Amino acid sequence: MLRRFAKLEDGTAMVEMAIVSTLLFALTLGFVDFGYALYQWNGATKAVQVGARLASISDPVATNLTAAAPTTTPGSPVIAGAYGPFVCSYTGTIGACSNGGTFNATNFSRIFRGDTAVTNNDVCPTITAAQALTMRRGMCHFFPGLRRDNVVITYAATGLGYQTRLGGPVPTITVNLKNMTYRFFFLGGLYGFGTITMPSMLSTVTGEDLKASFS
Repeated sequence: MLRRFAKLEDGTAMVEMAIVSTLLFALTLGFVDFGYALYQWNGATKAVQVGARLASISDPVATNLTAAAPTTTPGSPVIAGAYGPFVCSYTGTIGACSNGGTFNATNFSRIFRGDTAVTNNDVCPTITAAQALTMRRGMCHFFPGLRRDNVVITYAATGLGYQTRLGGPVPTITVNLKNMTYRFFFLGGLYGFGTITMPSMLSTVTGEDLKASFS
């Protein structure tokens, strides 16, 4: 009986299928998760582009910027390094700017949340189709799950802007993300992929003069 049992091959296909299906299952979930990671990458890239655009046409988060440049030769280029840079970001619920810049939470909220009702929190408001015709979306609308403390806005004098304007200089503005990790549905728990850090996407533009502080 034992010899006959040892020679039996019944059920081998089931065992082989169990082994192969485990690998196939992991590969399938891996494709789904890495596709979602690419979606997050694209969303983060779009968010910083939108953030830089909004920052370039909005009142500065660092309110000291309006008096930062020299005022002796109106219309002349701002010399690189003439002020700042003012690097503005949140740490938890506290916003601050480097180089003594005064942080304006309302101006930051307009970049992060768009033209919706200003609320200084991480909640991204819903914009209806009708509102979309007259209201600008913020960074959070292009990258769901984005928090205020992930966003860094930098105002710098790079030699590309102008000085002695009534509302202050035109800075070079950079928006980038910090402390972002990819969100994996399946692989995060199975293989620890949830700790993979997302690169610090950034977008740099030259400021414009479409708001009061730059008029």
